[in-house]
Amino acid sequence: MRILVVEDEVDLARTLHTGLTAEGYSVDLAHDGRQGLWMARTGAYAAVVLDLMLPGLNGYKVCAQLRRESNATPILVLTAKNGEWDQTEALDTGADDYLAKPFSYLVLVARLRALVRRAAAVAPPVLAVGDLSLDVAARVCRRAGDRVDLTPREFAVLELLARRAGQAVSKADLLYHAWPDDALDPNLVEARVSVLRKKVDAPFHRQSLQTVRGIGYRLVDDRERG
Repeated sequence: MRILVVEDEVDLARTLHTGLTAEGYSVDLAHDGRQGLWMARTGAYAAVVLDLMLPGLNGYKVCAQLRRESNATPILVLTAKNGEWDQTEALDTGADDYLAKPFSYLVLVARLRALVRRAAAVAPPVLAVGDLSLDVAARVCRRAGDRVDLTPREFAVLELLARRAGQAVSKADLLYHAWPDDALDPNLVEARVSVLRKKVDAPFHRQSLQTVRGIGYRLVDDRERG
């Protein structure tokens, strides 16, 4: 079971890595908000431990963005900001629990276990557009029942298009979603969409990935054209 720890205090992050690993978790670390957002999007995590005061992108924004994208991974906010307004804002932006520094490690582990238990009772989201499906938790793409192997960037692009199926999605939105650290060159999106068409459309004689001139792309159910 994988846990993502997003914490810019390197010593604390390493301590959490060591402790949670000893508890039987597989732990990934991120030390800034943008890296944490990218990893939370592209990895199937049982939970995220998220600091609020992060460089690049603060924890409030990371949490809010994940929830806007319908990412339901449980989030435990871990922070030195212990005012009631800070706690309220963290919970209102989508966090599932809140633990102030300094904290009891035993309480942290117990709260993580509780979050994971509750999340396990909810089926992971599967996005479906026609016969194209994306298992967001497992990071698996299938078309007409056949598995289609995608890179993390390709999956991220297709995921956002699937979440907004039938709608035009701008290249800027796709860049920010799939390249949060380097979202400048629209050619990155064009190249990935070209590859995606070769993987999810061409072999199945489909045209579900459509270009919207002057805007970007949209994903549609085009089975009647098959």
